[in-house]
Amino acid sequence: MHGGDRRRPEGSPDPHSAHGESWRAARLGTPPSHGWEPEPPPPTLSLPVTPPSRQGRDFSFDDCGRAFTCLPAEEPGAPAEALVCNLDSLLGTMTYRLCVGSPPGVWVCSTDMLLTVPSAPVIDWDGFQGVRVIAVPGSQAYARNHGVYLADEQGLVRDIIYKGTEAQIQQCAGPDGTVPLVCGVVFFSSDAAEQLLATHVIPPLDACTYLGLDSGAPPIQLSLFFDIVLCMAGAMTEEDFVKGGGDASVRSARSMLWTALRAFPLSMACISGASYDYMTTSASDHIRSLTLLPGSASHLHFCKTAHSHVDVCPCIPSLAHACFLGVALGCVARSQSHVPLCPWQQPCLLEDGSSVTNCLLEGAVQLAASSVIQHCHLQGPVEIGPGCLLSGIARGSSLALQGCPLRDVILQGHHVQLRDLPCRVFTLTGCLDDWQSPAEEATYLNVPWAEFFRRTGIREGDLWDAEMPQRSRCLLNARLFPVLHACEALGLEDVLWLLAPAAVASERLARWRTAWRMSWQELMPCLDKAAELGARRALFFLQGQRKVQRVLLGRQDSSLLPLTRSAIHEGYHEAMLGTLDEVASTTGDAGIAARALACIADVLGCMARGEGGLRSGPAANREWALAFGHLESGDIAGGVRELAAERQKWMSRPALLVRAARHYEGAEQILIRQAVMSSCQFVTVGQAELPPLGHWVQVACPARLDLSGGWSDTPPITYEHGGAVVDVAVLVDGCRPIGARVRRIREPELRLVSFSGTPQSEAAVELVCRELEHLQDYFQPHAPGALLKAAFICTQVVQFPSQKPLWAQLMESFGGGFEVHTWSKLPHGSGLAGTSSILAGAVMASLYRAAGKSASTESLIHAVLHLEQRLTTGGGWQDQVGGLVPGIKIGRSKAQLPLRVEVEKIPVPNGFIQTLNDHLVLVYTGKTRLARNLLQDVVRNWYARLPSAVQNADALVTCHSSASVWTGTGSRRNAWPLGASRWLSGA
Repeated sequence: MHGGDRRRPEGSPDPHSAHGESWRAARLGTPPSHGWEPEPPPPTLSLPVTPPSRQGRDFSFDDCGRAFTCLPAEEPGAPAEALVCNLDSLLGTMTYRLCVGSPPGVWVCSTDMLLTVPSAPVIDWDGFQGVRVIAVPGSQAYARNHGVYLADEQGLVRDIIYKGTEAQIQQCAGPDGTVPLVCGVVFFSSDAAEQLLATHVIPPLDACTYLGLDSGAPPIQLSLFFDIVLCMAGAMTEEDFVKGGGDASVRSARSMLWTALRAFPLSMACISGASYDYMTTSASDHIRSLTLLPGSASHLHFCKTAHSHVDVCPCIPSLAHACFLGVALGCVARSQSHVPLCPWQQPCLLEDGSSVTNCLLEGAVQLAASSVIQHCHLQGPVEIGPGCLLSGIARGSSLALQGCPLRDVILQGHHVQLRDLPCRVFTLTGCLDDWQSPAEEATYLNVPWAEFFRRTGIREGDLWDAEMPQRSRCLLNARLFPVLHACEALGLEDVLWLLAPAAVASERLARWRTAWRMSWQELMPCLDKAAELGARRALFFLQGQRKVQRVLLGRQDSSLLPLTRSAIHEGYHEAMLGTLDEVASTTGDAGIAARALACIADVLGCMARGEGGLRSGPAANREWALAFGHLESGDIAGGVRELAAERQKWMSRPALLVRAARHYEGAEQILIRQAVMSSCQFVTVGQAELPPLGHWVQVACPARLDLSGGWSDTPPITYEHGGAVVDVAVLVDGCRPIGARVRRIREPELRLVSFSGTPQSEAAVELVCRELEHLQDYFQPHAPGALLKAAFICTQVVQFPSQKPLWAQLMESFGGGFEVHTWSKLPHGSGLAGTSSILAGAVMASLYRAAGKSASTESLIHAVLHLEQRLTTGGGWQDQVGGLVPGIKIGRSKAQLPLRVEVEKIPVPNGFIQTLNDHLVLVYTGKTRLARNLLQDVVRNWYARLPSAVQNADALVTCHSSASVWTGTGSRRNAWPLGASRWLSGA
């Protein structure tokens, strides 16, 4: 061991100590190993209490330590939304990058560093034995304050040099001039790990465990690198190693470790492209690590605003107003940003090079470059200059920041437990201050102590006891920070005055002197980590509620499902439900309200935790009828209130939660139905000659093939995202397989006859309706003759409901009734034709004509949309477009309401149709697929805005253009089967 004294100087911070917060060991597939912890840890990851003699090593920038320091990052693909801390980053790096391909053994990783590793690091494990250290390339300048490995040409470690001389560091350099930095990651083979762990019951090494402590042995602090790894370095001798141990107990421990581990080879793997940043006690370094974000090598998604809600436009008074402006001006639609966009071009309040994590910033909160805000709820106007770190400031406290611009300071709010008394304490330091430098040589708030004393009137005797030696007086033990006051409540202003000019400071000095104050050294053992984590959790879900409002009102394609899972897991589901209720009841927009109801269904479904049955199912329980009635009548706010009241009765067990979720999806379908029925305005019906009694009006339709874009026609996707489908009408066995015929009859009744099956095994179902009551089940898709009943109502041949009896209506308008025959020669559930939609078009076309009316093809397409909504089967428009419009065509709908479908025929070159027919073969597998079952899943995934669903919708719509191009040119004949099969299988 080289670099000055072979022993680590007493009291010097060891960045790779095996004692304290810096180290965690994990075996792949086994629980964490804590054999070298001085006290038994709890079963979950936690920060051990640091003894007073080692408080200089504590991390002053996060009350929960380096491992749980939050990073400005998000994980979009994570199943649950959560803050990303350094430990998460390291676990991801270890699990998915460094550990891949390693043999059985134990990985040990420091948590006091930020580590970035390429996605596929090159580590050769062939023939590996013993112990391997992981290094990252770094500059020789950086290595002067850190450790580096000296390795031979075979990659075996010769020595570990800590804070070495320039010459010592130079001999470790590679051809490119970089040196292998000690990054705090070590792998022990299973043999080496077992040998090491076997020593924990043997004195004096048992003093590193609770067994030794419970036996009365004084604790021993060992360093992973100085005391364990070093003994395997090739250039180390037993005498030098043992003598470097300090006191007798450590020397004895080192001797035992030499005996146990010396035989194992120590090799090094230096990861090209990796980077390492030790989390020092330097404020400037810490701020730099949170604002100069890693590059593409990181597996995390770093961003300027992570899990935060930021108001950048204080001129908008409310989210509802923001939504109105966004819809009107198109400034928020389909945005995934965490910051609502502003219709006025105001300068951004968050400068590039800053970062905001787990914050709620309301009003004009300006943040300069090279500054960080974490875990704060601030109310503007607030101005934060460069070089600042703010953490733990609540909304009430933040009012003191108004009119107090900050620059190069660290301002933190801490949860402190003084015996049974919880309290909040604020600390204020300068970005350039050093905690442990003697006051006579150091600064406070970036100015010399003497200047600070002159400006504020504070004396040395206010901060340090008279008997404390001058050289021992430092910022760490200066009693600067007010904790309690006998007469008044303390707040943020009781530390901010330390920044004030002399004239203002004199007014606050007396109050500061009469307060009970503590130093950072005294505060650290009193930090309440549980309360701090609880406050961070509460703020996370508070800004999460704002995210819910922002995403829904802004019509953003961001999924709320990960946040939903987190809210349920952490017990914040009631707050989530309340926010969704508020959005649904106040938006005034049926589309937004429908999505909010779908999100409530997701919350209820997730609360069932996989129990209680399938999400898809019936949703017509009479207990929900009152709420549904409000929605049907257009009273969305009243319907949402009744839904919420009824919901409270269904929260006690999984089965009820799932049933409630189904009814919320039923409520959402009511709003979808109302939105789709806006297409009725594009149905134009004219008058025609009434055919004579007994004259059949027959319509036969082809089947259709969906070449691209299927499902993009499905509400609500079709009017929220926009749809585009390429269809081709096809004959089956040389005929049109779907059709209907209608004639007038003398009897004032409706005769409904449905044929199905092949000519060899044809089945017929007959039904006669003589009363209006016989039509009342028209909206139940499985009721006999439901589609035909709905067709009579939607074409207004029959008025329902009505005070006039059915026979009277028929006689008065048509002089008799109607007989309808329908047929389909296609297998039910084959997925070939969208039979019900095409059949509905055929029925309505023939019924219009038989009733003396006329309707264009465009009107029929929209009329079928209306019918299917009345029938409650949902569905889109591609089937009727494919079966009612001949040839090859594109159907399109824009992302808007009212829903309008426009159809464009695609011209094809001569001979193309024949070539296509020569290459088409229909093979029926016999396997059925009911579109209704799939439809519920598709709509559910869309409303949840699952990334895969959004990406698929984008791809479906963009795919149609290429499909139309090559069908039109005929120049890509070989691509036809591939394109067709892809989208048919995807549909």
